[in-house]
Amino acid sequence: MHSFALLLTSLCFIVLTAACAPAEEPMPEDPVERAKALHAKVPLIDGHNDLPWQIRRKANRDVWSIDLDRPQPAFHTDIPRLREGMLGGQFWSVYVPVSMQGKEATRATLEQIDIVYQMIARYPDTFQLATTADEVEAAFAAGRIASMIGIEGGHSIDSSLGALRMFYRLGVRYMTLTHGRNIPWADSATDTVGVDGLSEFGEEVIREMNRLGMLADLSHVSEAAMRDVLAVSEAPVIFSHSSAFAVCNHVRNVPDDVLVQLAENGGVIMVTFVPGYISEETRLHGVKRNEERARLESMPGSTDESVADGIAAWNEANPTPPATLAQLADHIDHIRQTIGIDYIGIGGDYDGISTVIVGLEDVSTYPDLTAELIRRGYTDEDIMKILGGNVLRVMRDAEAAAARLQQERHASGARIEVLDGE
Repeated sequence: MHSFALLLTSLCFIVLTAACAPAEEPMPEDPVERAKALHAKVPLIDGHNDLPWQIRRKANRDVWSIDLDRPQPAFHTDIPRLREGMLGGQFWSVYVPVSMQGKEATRATLEQIDIVYQMIARYPDTFQLATTADEVEAAFAAGRIASMIGIEGGHSIDSSLGALRMFYRLGVRYMTLTHGRNIPWADSATDTVGVDGLSEFGEEVIREMNRLGMLADLSHVSEAAMRDVLAVSEAPVIFSHSSAFAVCNHVRNVPDDVLVQLAENGGVIMVTFVPGYISEETRLHGVKRNEERARLESMPGSTDESVADGIAAWNEANPTPPATLAQLADHIDHIRQTIGIDYIGIGGDYDGISTVIVGLEDVSTYPDLTAELIRRGYTDEDIMKILGGNVLRVMRDAEAAAARLQQERHASGARIEVLDGE
C-alpha cells in the first residue's frame, strides 16, 4: 500500500510539474520576426565566404591591421553585420587564384588557412574553429560562429595526396575540385575539355577525400566532372556556392539531372548569391558585354586602354539588370520541386563577388531571405533544414563514411605520374 501511495504521489508531482512548466514561446507571425526566431534555433551555415582573400588583398594578410569588430564598408563581412544576419556557421574559403600553380599555390593556401586561424585567435568571443558537426552545434550553443575551412580549387594540393591529408589535419573540411581553369586531374566548368571529367588520379583523390572525411565540393567543375564524382564518391558531396541551371543557364549552375543524382548521393546544393548565376537577364547582359569586349579587342590598333574605355562607355549605355532576392528564392523553389527540401543549403559567396543581389547586399541580410521563404509557405521545419540542418546531416554522413573507410583501407599512395602518366 505504501508503495502504491508513493507511486501515486510521484505521478501527481510529474503531472503538476508539467502543468506548471513554462510553455514554449509561440513563434511570431511576422515573417521577419519569425525568421529571426528560426535563426536562433538552428545554426545558419553558409557554404562560402571569401573574407580571407580580401584580408590578403587589402591588408597584406595582416588580420590585426583591420578591426572586424567595426564596420568595414570595403567588405561584405564584418562582425556587427554577421551578428545582425544571425550567422551560425561559416565555411571560410581559403581561395588562391589559378594564376598560382604548384608549390606557390600550396604555400599561398597555407597562408590563407593561417588567416582563418588568426581571425579566430583575434576574435575568440565571435569565432570558434569547428571540424565536425558536433563542434558546429557546440559553437552555436556557445553563441559563437562555427568557423570551418574550405579549399577553393584542387590546384592547391599540387596533385599530391600527401598535401591533401595535411590540409585535412589543419582543419580543411571541403575542397572545391577546380576553380576557373582545369587542373591536371579534373575539368572546370569555365574551361575547354581536358580530361573529360575526372582522370584516374582524380577518382583516387575523391576516394581519399571520402576516407579522410573531407567533402568534395562540385561548384566550379564541369558537368562531366560532376557526374564522375557522383559515380565514384562513397560519401555525400556538396555544391558550396551554385544554383539551378534550369532557372539561370550559367555553366556554374547545376542541371536538373545532376540535381537528381545529388539527391541519390545524399548531398546538398548551397544556393549562391552571385547575380549572374541567379538572374537570366543579368547573365545575358554579361554575355553581351563579353561579345562587345571581343569586338573591341579585334579592332585594328586596339589597346588595353581603348578596350577599357570602350567597355566603360558600353556599360554606361547598357546598365546591368539587377538580380533580386525573389529571383534567388525562385532557385530554392525549383530545387525543392525537383528533388525535395532535404538537399538545399545557403552559399552566399560574399566577399568573392563584385556585385550583389538587391535585398542581399551583405551578411546582415540572411533573415530577409528566410522571411521570403516564410511568405512563400515554407514550414519552420523546411527552413531549419535549409539554414543548417541539411549541411549538418551531410557532415555527419561524411564523418560516418570516413570512420568506416578508415577501417577498410589505409592512406592511398597513388601518384599522378603513375595513374595518369603525367
